[in-house]
Amino acid sequence: MCYADLGATVSLVDHAKGGKMLQLYSAIWRVSGPRQIVLILLSLSIAALAAAPLKFQQDIVNLLTEGSFDTSELFILGGGMMGVVLLSLGLKWLMGYRSQILGEDVIRLLRSRLLDGAVSEQGINGRVRTGALSTAISAEAEELGKFTGSAISEPVMQLGTLISVIGFIASTQPVLGVVALSMLVPQIGIVVFSQSKVNMLLAKRVKILRRAADQLTETELRAVVTSVKEDFDRIYETRRTMFHWKLSTKFILSAINGAGTVFVFMLGGALVLEGRTDVGTIVAATLGLSRLQAPTAFLIAFYRQVSANRVKYELLRTLPLGQTAAST
Repeated sequence: MCYADLGATVSLVDHAKGGKMLQLYSAIWRVSGPRQIVLILLSLSIAALAAAPLKFQQDIVNLLTEGSFDTSELFILGGGMMGVVLLSLGLKWLMGYRSQILGEDVIRLLRSRLLDGAVSEQGINGRVRTGALSTAISAEAEELGKFTGSAISEPVMQLGTLISVIGFIASTQPVLGVVALSMLVPQIGIVVFSQSKVNMLLAKRVKILRRAADQLTETELRAVVTSVKEDFDRIYETRRTMFHWKLSTKFILSAINGAGTVFVFMLGGALVLEGRTDVGTIVAATLGLSRLQAPTAFLIAFYRQVSANRVKYELLRTLPLGQTAAST
């Protein structure tokens, strides 16, 4: 997508109707819809392959526990498993490359639109808040642009992986599938609650940083040293509180994952001893449970990212370039 194509679309800093999250995704789709479709198709292909290695692992373990087996069958299963792994990695490489290039295109668009808006504001009011503009162009636009590249395809891939792996576990041993699914439910509520607190702190930090940057660029330094240092202290305190929420949430989620793994080992072992399942199924289910932790962690991190970027998007969209630092 060239810049002319991007310029013909509605930029991420334009006003959109609806909810704030819907605003963000509506703008992303209008800027990069066709390329997002390609990324979604790649992500679905990757998700469809997620459980395939687990099936190969199950068959290999059961083959080995049979006592007597054909070595050629073992090599066939190993070769098939390696082929699936390489295909999945190749698709991930392609999706990653395309999403990163898309992100860079959007960063370029955002910076250009912010600069054009500043020029227009200067023509109307004769002045621009250069501190806020510099912060928005250098940091905020880059974060939001990078997010755009993976805003849809990554969560689709990870959610698809969860469905694929849980479906495989449930199909081989329904009880273990229920355990795997039950691990995810409490994590959702915990993350949603904690992120709402983090978002408020994030918006506060960005506004304080903009105000400090404006004071540094608009007045004599000696006149604003005390005020700017106080803003630095406020940013520090805000970040410290954010770390408290994030790390505490991470601790609780890790404890839930650990408890789920222990429970699957105990329950699976009991099922094997009772003759209700085979060793290969338990091994595959245990490995599948570990496979769930990566996409779960990603989706949690992604929710945090999209929630935070929704705040940043709103702050960028409403950036008052013509106002003074004192008026914000």
